[in-house]
Amino acid sequence: MSLATALALPPIATERPEDAPLVEALVLRAFGPGRFAKAAERLREGRAPAYALSFTAWDGRRLIGCARQWTVRVGETPAIFFGPIAVDPAWRSHGLGAALTERACEAAAAAGHRVIVLVGDMPFFGLLGFQVAPKVTMPGPVDPHRLLARALRAGAADGLQGMVVPQ
Repeated sequence: MSLATALALPPIATERPEDAPLVEALVLRAFGPGRFAKAAERLREGRAPAYALSFTAWDGRRLIGCARQWTVRVGETPAIFFGPIAVDPAWRSHGLGAALTERACEAAAAAGHRVIVLVGDMPFFGLLGFQVAPKVTMPGPVDPHRLLARALRAGAADGLQGMVVPQ
């Protein structure tokens, strides 16, 4: 059973550039200012997300969830970097994070991308098809057990190795 089927979920829409201030505010509430020190931020600095592959969830006019994606390379392999994902506390544990993740993966696959990488928790993302990527590194310190990949095409993550860098 999918994590995203627990109850009726709010509408999920493709992120638009004008959503950026609300997305940034939600992410800041979820992660605090410490997020700017993380290695994943080095991949996002000064760049816009891939809006066509990034999603927002709305409760009326209130933003309650977001999942962003970015174009990167892992070594010489083109890839998508997933994150941040943030969900309003009132909507956590209801499947919204899983729904946003699944929608983002589906969009990346439909756009022809072959693999997604992220830094996250295996107990959550493992249920959504992600696996530890032991030969992938980040441009800064990251717990290697939290560096995960999901193949969007059969075998696309096999042999994936190298540093994740902006594309």
